[in-house]
Amino acid sequence: MIKLTRLNGSTFVLNCELIESVESTPDTVLTTIHGKKLVVSETIDQIVDKVIQYKGKIMFISRDELIYS
Repeated sequence: MIKLTRLNGSTFVLNCELIESVESTPDTVLTTIHGKKLVVSETIDQIVDKVIQYKGKIMFISRDELIYS
């Protein structure tokens, strides 16, 4: 899950596995695999970084569970 900000300043979390595409129009628009469009204040690069950080945490936690099990 990644934390994102709507243009009105409210925050929400999104399962990054549901992201189909991200585009700048100039607002950043996320399209989910279900076709829902979400406009957010983060840039494309910020979203990519958030997804990489999230996936890295998942890999790190999974690796630790294997090592310490």
